[in-house]
Amino acid sequence: MRPSRSALGDLERAVMDVLWATGDDEWLTVRDVHEAVATSHEVAYTTVMTVMDRLARKEMLDQQRDGRAYRYRARATRGEMTAALMRGALDDIGRQDRAGALVAFVGEASADDLDALRAALARVAPDDDPTGTS
Repeated sequence: MRPSRSALGDLERAVMDVLWATGDDEWLTVRDVHEAVATSHEVAYTTVMTVMDRLARKEMLDQQRDGRAYRYRARATRGEMTAALMRGALDDIGRQDRAGALVAFVGEASADDLDALRAALARVAPDDDPTGTS
């Protein structure tokens, strides 16, 4: 997956939210997504079709021919895409500034976010204490 370096637009996010809410192996048509998005956004079917085509060209969606139409699914989970965007942001600032950016990020994190980070670090390196407090 090659995510965009910028955040998703409002309609792109709404489309992705619909696709992320489905199972990993479930494919949706533009009509399926439009029906779901139209409950919260006043948007034309053709606009949703265009957004989904663009997301496929950005390699954020898989696109599969189904007769005269296409079906789509998210290429990555919400977490995987967010991680790729975060890695891209860190890559953009360069190696020497990564530590400062990470410290600033963690310094503003909520208690819940810090708990999630600790749990993630424990899963990645279970034999190491990432906090240095053991």
